[in-house]
Amino acid sequence: MTPQLLGQLIDDHAAALTLFARQWCAAPEDVVQEAFVKLSAQRPLPNDPVGWLFRVVRNGASSAARADRRRQRHETGAAAHRPAWFAATENAAIDGTDAAAALETLAIEEREVVVAHLWGGLTFEQIGQLAGVSSSTAHRRYLKALSTLRERLRVPCPNPSTLD
Repeated sequence: MTPQLLGQLIDDHAAALTLFARQWCAAPEDVVQEAFVKLSAQRPLPNDPVGWLFRVVRNGASSAARADRRRQRHETGAAAHRPAWFAATENAAIDGTDAAAALETLAIEEREVVVAHLWGGLTFEQIGQLAGVSSSTAHRRYLKALSTLRERLRVPCPNPSTLD
């Protein structure tokens, strides 16, 4: 196959092949690209390169969709087996699942400070050393994280000066 013929096939059919693959998979461009790579390696060239491309794209898109479903099942199963952040108690002021979800929405720098301080018992000086920032920066991140958590969990703070 000459580079000119391959380029002409790409120009003429890549968009239609991408639309065709989109019916089955989430990454149709990857499937189409792989089909053109396979076509360029074919010796001898298929009698009907366009028909061949559509067949290869359909098969590749179906395979990609199956792989996506397998990965989704695996990720869902792995997430279900992940230990909970909080143990459920009957008299809890907030729901542990909601709190865990709110924690996961924090920036990693803020979440790190909250977990290290509240559950790890580290001082802001220790957290600053751990994170490579000053203790005052660690404290500011902590205050910002608590404010964000209160807002997301809709929990009022009666006395903001007692946040540490």
